[in-house]
Amino acid sequence: MKHPPSVDYNEWLKETLRRPTEAAAFLEAVLEERDEKLFLKALRKVADAQGGIAKLAAKVGCSRVALYKIFSDRGNPEFTTLT
Repeated sequence: MKHPPSVDYNEWLKETLRRPTEAAAFLEAVLEERDEKLFLKALRKVADAQGGIAKLAAKVGCSRVALYKIFSDRGNPEFTTLT
């Protein structure tokens, strides 16, 4: 019995998160963990899947550079940064 080729997890996740209902469910599940850094990493994955940081920046009226800093591992982001 031959197994089908495996699918790259990151590509699968990106494709899945392109669907708004899946992205919302993903973020809700991550929010249940009550971990700000984990949530912001998840939000970055959703942003990438939904068209990228530049598209998100234009949509929310924030600079692309500011969003990259917010989502950076060294950026020390907080929820208050997003409001």
